Amino acid sequence: MMERQARYQAEVNQLKERYQFDLVSLALTQSVEDQFVLKWKYAAGNLNDRYKRITLYSGKGIAGIVFKTGKSLVIENIQKEIHGKDLFNYPIVMSESLQSIGAIPLWDNHRVEGVLLVGYRNNQVITTSLIEQIQSEIVDIFSPFTGREMLSCE
Repeated sequence: MMERQARYQAEVNQLKERYQFDLVSLALTQSVEDQFVLKWKYAAGNLNDRYKRITLYSGKGIAGIVFKTGKSLVIENIQKEIHGKDLFNYPIVMSESLQSIGAIPLWDNHRVEGVLLVGYRNNQVITTSLIEQIQSEIVDIFSPFTGREMLSCE
């Protein structure tokens, strides 16, 4: 288990450097007893450790939405796309002062088991094509996860 933790943290760090993101964070599902909540477990470029205290439920927050839908999410401009009072629904965006984000579901055995978040704090923009590129690399980065649900007939 410790080896996997060290590997995931190293991969988060490398992803941040390779793409020059301001933040890369990885949320993983917790046990059945915890009702499959998601917690941000790994981060690179974080401003503080508040992300560790964020608990997300299916459909809530960025990770919760991606977990529930099984689809990537891109918000190119937080200020334009999320109205001020709704920002509290996105605690990682607020605590990390993010301006543009992308989130990718991490699939394992036909279930979303985690969410990868990348973001910028400045005027750089996360695009759908950038998220698709990263999504195609997920299997090489975060094994055993894949960036898309794999059908058994493939």
